[in-house]
Amino acid sequence: MSTLMSAKDAIADIPHGATLAVGGFGICGIPNVLLTELAAAGTSELEAVSNNAGLDDRGLGLLLGNGQLRRIIASYVGENKEFARQYLEGELEVELTPQGTLAERLRAGGSGIGAFFTRTGVGTVVADGGMPWKYTKDGAVEISSPPKETREIRGETYVLEHAIEADFALVRAAVADEAGNLRFHETARNFNPLAAMSGRVCIVEAEKVVSVGELAPDDIHLPSVYVHRLVELTPEQAADKKIEKETVR
Repeated sequence: MSTLMSAKDAIADIPHGATLAVGGFGICGIPNVLLTELAAAGTSELEAVSNNAGLDDRGLGLLLGNGQLRRIIASYVGENKEFARQYLEGELEVELTPQGTLAERLRAGGSGIGAFFTRTGVGTVVADGGMPWKYTKDGAVEISSPPKETREIRGETYVLEHAIEADFALVRAAVADEAGNLRFHETARNFNPLAAMSGRVCIVEAEKVVSVGELAPDDIHLPSVYVHRLVELTPEQAADKKIEKETVR
């Protein structure tokens, strides 16, 4: 059974140096209220695992701007200028991971699977090593990715990828019941269930919280066994959904 609490209380015990699995894709489905509280708390030396780094003033970009992130594992970071600056100037360690591999590493972490073999990345620096993880201030490579174990399976080469188990997961749901069963809205489902599974403690901000039984079994995208803390958003917080890129015809 999950516990209903305020966003401030929900993140209060996240310590310096914790690893966070953060849901969302771009700024769709990101737990922005929880991240805003974490930015205000000033918790530092954090390692974030997320599909991307948000925008300069949104999502994980809030923590980046405050210098609260030590390391990030992500698959796409092209929309955040501060991220690029910190990485290239040696202030941030970055492990770039193929998107599908990142998703499976999170899912494996929540499923009790220690590692798995995949063909993605074979024959590249993903498997062979040498990808710059961290630069020095003068632009030299300080830390490079190590080579990974490979194995022949059914006549094909596969690379070993390790599961990700985060200390805390921060996710956003459209609807939660009081037990912690979750429903996500359309594409906001993205990385949220996977991040939730990965966290030893899962904190959810929900746009709406309903009584147990109001969610039909087939409408539950993530069962309550993965969820520990619930934050019910105000109508204003729930409606605050920024568009990443506005285009017109």
